[in-house]
Amino acid sequence: MNEKEYKKLLEVGRPPNIKKLFPNSRALIVSGKVIDRAMLEKEKAMTIAANGRNYFVIKGALTAAQRANSAIIIEIAKSESTYCAVNMWNLARIVDCLCNELNITVPIAIHGDHFAIKNQEDLERARRQIPSMFDFGVTSIAIDASHLPDRDNLLANIELSKYIPSWAGYETEVGEIKGKEGLSTPEEALFLIKGLNAHNIFPDWIALNNGTTHGIQDSEAGIQVGLTAEIHEALTPYKVSGAQHGTSGNSTARLKEIAQKTRTTKANVATALQMISWGVKVNDYGNAELDENGEFIKEKDKGVSDRLWREMVEYAKKNGLKGGNYKKLNLPFETALLSEPPEIRDRMGKGVEEFVYNLLVNVFNAKDSADIAKKLILDANSHDLGPKGTKIEDENEWSIEKIKSMSVSEKQDDHGDYDD
Repeated sequence: MNEKEYKKLLEVGRPPNIKKLFPNSRALIVSGKVIDRAMLEKEKAMTIAANGRNYFVIKGALTAAQRANSAIIIEIAKSESTYCAVNMWNLARIVDCLCNELNITVPIAIHGDHFAIKNQEDLERARRQIPSMFDFGVTSIAIDASHLPDRDNLLANIELSKYIPSWAGYETEVGEIKGKEGLSTPEEALFLIKGLNAHNIFPDWIALNNGTTHGIQDSEAGIQVGLTAEIHEALTPYKVSGAQHGTSGNSTARLKEIAQKTRTTKANVATALQMISWGVKVNDYGNAELDENGEFIKEKDKGVSDRLWREMVEYAKKNGLKGGNYKKLNLPFETALLSEPPEIRDRMGKGVEEFVYNLLVNVFNAKDSADIAKKLILDANSHDLGPKGTKIEDENEWSIEKIKSMSVSEKQDDHGDYDD
């Protein structure tokens, strides 16, 4: 792509909030809709949604996407903002800065993941927080009320959709991730999507509880590809893509299956990237490996310095942090990570880059999807690609009053882990 075309992309492809925040930037930050459509256009492809728990994860993911010429999503979850220096309000600034520094020119969406709604208080707070997130550069969001009863999940999505710009990427969720109430069903997914459709709300993605977990996995049971395909098939009339959560903990073979056999276009990876940036050994499943004493294996000449790793392990033991709760080391060690010597910082990002590049090119089939995304923007001559779906359902049959009176699943679980 020549300079004239790229300038045109920056002019028409960046949403208004990004243009206002970064008027002189060359970073192609776009709506999540653009990323989803590019994967659908390529067919049997999905891209990584990299949870940027630290600077080195973000840097590594961006450089991998540039190498692979792949569109990409950089995200952070609401809960991650409580134990990481990176949050939903500064993520866009970090991404924009890195893109300009490293000459990253692939399309990137900034996604606020797992914006959890557990109760009325969360709902009230969301009315204020969601607009502010877009003010600070988010271009895509996941409303996650899935740990509420199905009826309340639908009502929360209807209420909060009015605070999401029409041009932005929008993800919804059914079947709380890592919940104890069983896997998602086609009926549950259809209830949510039909109810939204009746109110002229057309999500780009739906996330399911399809057998995945978050954090450091204890088993390799993994994602149920058949169930995922079945639910996606049931949702075909509504043109909703899949968002795969908890990708860490699944083999590359299974992840290839997800890309090939389901309508998934977005695959979240968090824990594996964090551990790799620190130099912890992970297996093909993205799970951190343990030694004979049950301790994480720190690889020589990878990630953080041995001195800093010893400090991190000592802090974890002192504070009772084990397994997946090592994620809570991100905030207290932020400045220590950033103040490592240049060669250490470089290898921290490089480890993530190699891992993400392999996923994008050899597993997710996302290579060269950046060109497709750019063409979609230029063809539309707009940052807003519009909805994929059209209204099918009768709003009279899905009025707020009728939804409140519907007899649906009342299962609820607010003890899950919503991070990746």
